[in-house]
Amino acid sequence: MSSRPRAAWPLVAVFTAGYLASYLLPTIVGRLSVHLGLSPAQAGLVGSALLLSSASAGFTLAGRVERYGSRTPARAGLVLAVVGYGCAALAGSVPLVVLAVVVGGFGSGAATAVAAAGIAAQRDPHRTSSLGLLTVSATAGALYLTIPHLGGGHRLPFAAIALVALLVWPATARLNGPTATEESTSQITGRLPHRRSGLVLAGGMLVWSMAQNALWGVSSRIGVVQAGLTEVTVGAVFAAALGAGLLGVMGAGVLGARLGRAVPIGLGTVVIAGSIVVSSSARDLGSFATGEILWNTVYPVVLSYLIGLAASLDVRGRWAVLAGSASSVGVACGPLLGSVLSEEAGYPAMGLILGAATLLVAAPVTAVALHTGGRPLVPGSVRRRGGAPAALLAATTGSLSGAVPKLGSPEQAVTELRVRRRRLVRSAIRTAGPDGGPGQSNAYASTSDR
Repeated sequence: MSSRPRAAWPLVAVFTAGYLASYLLPTIVGRLSVHLGLSPAQAGLVGSALLLSSASAGFTLAGRVERYGSRTPARAGLVLAVVGYGCAALAGSVPLVVLAVVVGGFGSGAATAVAAAGIAAQRDPHRTSSLGLLTVSATAGALYLTIPHLGGGHRLPFAAIALVALLVWPATARLNGPTATEESTSQITGRLPHRRSGLVLAGGMLVWSMAQNALWGVSSRIGVVQAGLTEVTVGAVFAAALGAGLLGVMGAGVLGARLGRAVPIGLGTVVIAGSIVVSSSARDLGSFATGEILWNTVYPVVLSYLIGLAASLDVRGRWAVLAGSASSVGVACGPLLGSVLSEEAGYPAMGLILGAATLLVAAPVTAVALHTGGRPLVPGSVRRRGGAPAALLAATTGSLSGAVPKLGSPEQAVTELRVRRRRLVRSAIRTAGPDGGPGQSNAYASTSDR
C-alpha cells in the first residue's frame, strides 16, 4: 500500500458493494423460502453459504492486498459478484442458485477485504468506515422500499446486488495498483502486532455478529408470522430502521473520538441486547418497529467503532481484514442459528438467548478497546504515551523520532514556547528547565516566524 492514503470515496464504493449482500439477507432468505419451496432452516443455510464464502475470501486476502494492490483484487471481487449474483437471479433450480450464491459471496468478501485494508491505511479509519456504513445503509434502505413493490421472487434481490457491483466498477480505477518491490518489501515485513488483543477482538466480533445476524436473518419472518404484518409493511419498517441507522452513523461520525472507543462499544452493545429482546418478542407493529429501529440505529454505530478499533491495531490492515472475516463467519452462521433457534424454541426465547450472548461478549471486546487505543481517532495526532502503535504510525508517516516516547518510558513533560526570532531558540531551550539553568530542560521548543 502506498504510504500516502488515497481518496476515501473509491473505498466507500467498494465497501458498499461488498457489504450489501449481508444487509439484504432478510429479504434473500425470506424469498428463497417462499419462492423456491425451501424450509426456513434450508433458506437460512443458503444464506450462511453465501456469507461463509465471503468470509473465506477475507481470510484468503488477509495480508496480501499490498502485494497485488487494491485495484486488481477489487475488480476480481466485483466481477465474481456480478457473475455470481447475476446467475443466481437467472437460475431457477436450488443447486444452481446455491452454486451461484457461493461465487457471488466470494466476490463480496474480496471487495470487503480490499475496502477494509484500504480503510486501515486512511488517516482517520473511523470516519471512512462510518461513511461506508452510511452508504450501504442508504442503498439497502432504498432497496427495501423498492423490492416489495416489484415482485420478482428470489431474482430481484440478487439482481440488485449484481447491479450495484457493476455500478461500482468505475471507482476501482482510483484504487492503488501493485506497489514497487523494494518499497513493499520494506513496509510489509514484520510480525502481526497486538496478537492477543487482535484475537480477542476477532473472536468477540464473531460471536457479536452471529447474534446480530441470527436476528436479522429471521426478522422478516418475525414481522410476517408473529406480528401479522404484510411484506410491504415489513419492508417499510426495515427501510425506516436503516434510515435511523443513517442517523446513528452520522452521529458516530460527529462524536468521533470524544468518548473514545470503549464507551460506544460497551454501552451500545448493551442497548443492542435489549433491542434484540424487544424485536424478537414483538406481537404488533409498534413493538416490532420499536425493536428494529432501535437496534438498527445503534448497530452500525458500534460496528463502525469495532472496524476502527481493528484498523488501529495494524496500519497494514491485517487485523481489519482478519477481524472482518471472523465477523463474516459469525454473520454466516447467524441465519442458520436464528432459523434453528426460532423453530426449536420460538422467537421470544431465541431473542433471550441472543441477547444474553451479546451481553457476554460486550466485556472482552470493551476490554480490548480500553487496553489498546491503537491509532488515534483524530487524524494527524500521536498519543503522548508511546507504545508500538504510536511509534509505528510515526515511522510510517515520517514523523520526527523525538516526538514519540520510547517503549516503557514515562510520559515526558512538554513545554511549548513560542518566540519571534530563530536566534532566540538557543536561549529559550537553555532557560526552559524548572530552575531556569542550563542542561535541566526536558522541553521541546517550537518557533513561529512572523
